[in-house]
Amino acid sequence: MYNIELDEKTNLKDKIAIVTGANAGLGFETTLALVKNGFTVVMACRNIEKADGAKSEILKQVPNAQLEILKIDLSQLDSVREFADSFLTKYTRIDLLINNAGVMMPPYQRTEDGFELQMAANYFGHFLLTGLLIDLITKTKNSRIVSLSSIAHKNASINFDDLQSEQKYSKFGAYGQSKLACLIFSKELQRRLEANQKVNSISVAAHPGASKTELARHLPKLATILLSPLLLLVTHSPKNAAKSTLLAALGDQVNGGDYYGPQGFMDMNGSPGAAKAEPQAYDVLDAKRLWEVSEKLTGIHFLNY
Repeated sequence: MYNIELDEKTNLKDKIAIVTGANAGLGFETTLALVKNGFTVVMACRNIEKADGAKSEILKQVPNAQLEILKIDLSQLDSVREFADSFLTKYTRIDLLINNAGVMMPPYQRTEDGFELQMAANYFGHFLLTGLLIDLITKTKNSRIVSLSSIAHKNASINFDDLQSEQKYSKFGAYGQSKLACLIFSKELQRRLEANQKVNSISVAAHPGASKTELARHLPKLATILLSPLLLLVTHSPKNAAKSTLLAALGDQVNGGDYYGPQGFMDMNGSPGAAKAEPQAYDVLDAKRLWEVSEKLTGIHFLNY
């Protein structure tokens, strides 16, 4: 139903993309596909050493790849601001902002800004990054903002009374909440782009299904061992998992507010296509409330209506 033959694209030169978490997993595969098709990619990464290694690997496969590494720690608001400042001094357009980076189910950690780590790295950091870059994004014709969600959003809700899991912490619950927040944000961002008549840009979302990446490093070892036979059946490679992101970023028939993901067993694997978002992702009142809370906590206000 949906297909994009990336290697056949020929008209993507001179375009600029930012990929957060570009050094591993989905971010690496997304970056590799984009540079194969002429994009200059800014690799927004927390670990510069790992980013250098990823850049070297990409250059082995694509010797003429245009890549730059800029440091960002999405769990720290000051780091996000520093990244945006550095980017805006060097570039005059943003064709793609791919909000990909994240952490999954770590032990409870509170960031220096007072956020639960998963909400910080997966959602609040990307909210701030998007806001800091929104003026340049909306000046760039045919630009897109792609937010990464997860099938974990399906059983999640936004706990406004304990947004930072200070009263009770569930690794999976907090992860699901952060990924639901990303999906709600993507849809609310599209509504606000339209309300502000920012016709150059659209906001879309994607999820990778199930893939064995570095995100799984916090899963208990015993659980990983016991589930390995099942995981082999339902997961797919990071290269295939990244295809949903690439469809959202480059597909010819993509519209603002769309959501893409694998079409196979329980949405875990398979070719990318239109994904189903659960009803809580469409709750306009929750979206407005989440946006306002996010503005207050991150200190940025944008696309008001």
